[in-house]
Amino acid sequence: MKSTVLSLAALGLIPASALAAGAFDGTWKASLDHIQLSKKPYVFVLSGGEFTCSSCGPAYTIKADGTDQKVAGHTGYDTESIAVTDAHKVKTTDKLKGKTVNVNTDTISADGATDTVESTDYTGAQPSTLRLLLTRVSSGAPGSHALSGSWLDSKVLALEGPSYTTTFGITDDGFTMSSNGQAYDAKFDGKKYPITGDPAQTQVVVKKLAANEVQESDYQQGKLIGIGHFKVSADGKTIHASNTSYPTHRTVHWTMDKVQ
Repeated sequence: MKSTVLSLAALGLIPASALAAGAFDGTWKASLDHIQLSKKPYVFVLSGGEFTCSSCGPAYTIKADGTDQKVAGHTGYDTESIAVTDAHKVKTTDKLKGKTVNVNTDTISADGATDTVESTDYTGAQPSTLRLLLTRVSSGAPGSHALSGSWLDSKVLALEGPSYTTTFGITDDGFTMSSNGQAYDAKFDGKKYPITGDPAQTQVVVKKLAANEVQESDYQQGKLIGIGHFKVSADGKTIHASNTSYPTHRTVHWTMDKVQ
């Protein structure tokens, strides 16, 4: 393996300077420029005082009365409240053990064609917000709320907050990550290691695929919830990243630019 890495560096495919320091070593910020969103639709029904998410994993139906409702089978949250602000706006609050972990506000356009989602994550040391534009695929039943129907991810409008900046480190033996009060120090030994500071108590298994390429498998309550893939570009300036979330099987691709 060592001779292969050295030969790649000699050919200029992997900069020797990046290998010497560790290809991942440094701080990286997610970019809006190269995000490829999932092509799987979201499917919602908001009608008769109830909300159903049939595209969620697992699907569920709860009362839409603004109170916390138990949601089973979702390891990152155990209650959800649906508050209907008006005919075009809905606020969703997810909690885990009584603590707010995420708040979504959906604002549907007057013509019903788009949904602007503001999603604030509270799992880190400081809140971070993603703004996303959804486009309608199909309408809900007559008389249902404008949120009803199926939607596709269209465009990420903004990424704000410290959760979108991450510091990585790599050695022959392991991989480290820290971002907004959450961190792990994991060995390449197939064992699970905890993410400290994570209210969902996520554990990771990391696998070194190459000197500039790592796979991360995430587990909550013993269940695989996602697989991430990170590969540093030949010039050492960009990480090409992807994440597949289970059990919805939604995959997102994005890039991270080196800032330090």
